[in-house]
Amino acid sequence: MRASSVSGLAAPAERDYQKNARKAIWASSIGYALDGFDLLILGFILSAVSAGLGLTSTEAGSLVTWTLVGAVIGGVGFGLLSDIYGRVRVLTWTILLFAIFTGMCALAQGYWDLLVYRTIAGLGLGGEFGIGMALATEACRPSQRARVSSYVGLGWQAGVLAAALLTPLLLPIIGWRGMFAVGVLPAIVSFFVRSYIGEPEHFVKSAPVAKSFTLAPLRLLVADAETIRRSIGVIILCSVQNFGYYGLMIWMPSYLSTQFGYSLTKSASWTAMTVLGMSLGIWLFGQLADRIGRRPSFLLYQVGAVIMVYVYSQLTTPTALLWGGALMGVFVNGMIGGYGALISELYPRAARATAQNVLFNIGRAIGGFGPVVVGALATAYSFEVALALLASLYILDIIATLFLIPERKGMELE
Repeated sequence: MRASSVSGLAAPAERDYQKNARKAIWASSIGYALDGFDLLILGFILSAVSAGLGLTSTEAGSLVTWTLVGAVIGGVGFGLLSDIYGRVRVLTWTILLFAIFTGMCALAQGYWDLLVYRTIAGLGLGGEFGIGMALATEACRPSQRARVSSYVGLGWQAGVLAAALLTPLLLPIIGWRGMFAVGVLPAIVSFFVRSYIGEPEHFVKSAPVAKSFTLAPLRLLVADAETIRRSIGVIILCSVQNFGYYGLMIWMPSYLSTQFGYSLTKSASWTAMTVLGMSLGIWLFGQLADRIGRRPSFLLYQVGAVIMVYVYSQLTTPTALLWGGALMGVFVNGMIGGYGALISELYPRAARATAQNVLFNIGRAIGGFGPVVVGALATAYSFEVALALLASLYILDIIATLFLIPERKGMELE
């Protein structure tokens, strides 16, 4: 009878736990999908925007860079706010800001006002990732943390895939201004979804009593020598991750179009195949990291990225480019499936969203120069040379993982 009673009491608690975990995962994944959708739409319509507003290639590339610079500022501010005022509440603020200024991009009359709109939209973009990852990883069991992190990462890929499939269909009909307007609609839906979900019970119970704004979470990222070492390591990993990702994904459709005569539809097909490879890599990373550990999984993928980016730079046929892009995507972006779990395990709850946002978005800001650097190298030399040099960056990633990142697989979060 006693065992039965305990089991009967445990069952509702377990159901509530699973329900809250599912809510957190869905909320985080949806938001991350919207970010991916918007940012990659910009990549696909960059040529149309440039033609419509008379932008140079440098100005066009800087739109992506400054979106990501805005993400760093938003990451710091919204991360701090989330650790103080609550995960879901602050997520709704980031989505609203993101939605309004994505819509404003449709009204741009020139380079400078569009640059301002993209930078402010980036503030919301920066807040999204870290808060969502903190929300999801705090809601799951230690044995599932990397997998849950990978599920949130898959949300981004779903948004990118939607952008790849919808842009060729909609752009000829509604133009680049209409595409920016489309980017507003799912963000508005997400804003109401998050309002409905409400703040997770586990955060409400453990949230700090004081609700005044403080920089204490930020100081926890550099609390001592060991923490500083970890933070530097995570920044290196995130910088290489974003530099490689944006350097490839923003310029690849244009490269395929000019070098191999790909139409917009063919370029979108390449992107779709590459995104599917990335999605497989993200899912697989979560499975591996929960089984063999974070460090071994990162090292495996980093070595794979060095090899595949270099190999890809040597490919010349359409079929090889298509399948090579998918395999390259497994390693180049598969690691995104592990950052949420890794960062959550390295920092306490009082600074967890701040750590996710600040460290990853510093990487985003540095990675935001990827499109500029790749474009400059491609212009001065060739795209093949730019890719080969890009492959060497992952060697820095390997060194940082070996010497700066500790293993925290399966640990209880502080």
